[in-house]
Amino acid sequence: MIITSIAFAALFLILAIVFIMGKGDMLIAGYNTADEEDKKKYDIKRLRIIMAVISVITAGFIAILPVFGDNKDAQLGSGAVFILIVIVFAILANTWAKNK
Repeated sequence: MIITSIAFAALFLILAIVFIMGKGDMLIAGYNTADEEDKKKYDIKRLRIIMAVISVITAGFIAILPVFGDNKDAQLGSGAVFILIVIVFAILANTWAKNK
């Protein structure tokens, strides 16, 4: 389980680097299939930052999962916190990353 967690955490860290380098636009769900008119509604640089940060947070979350072992309460609590973080970043993607 530890090796799997490290591999997935590394994958998300690589994704964060790809977003920061400005190369991962096609990996952003919804943005890659939007037409040009809809794409103009978003500041892609800010959207990339949001995606990079959530990728780093996801990598960290995956990396600490083996620490919890079989402690279901810790797993549930950390999962709830992670879901709240994802919700906050979804809101940021639809507010802060929109062109005004």
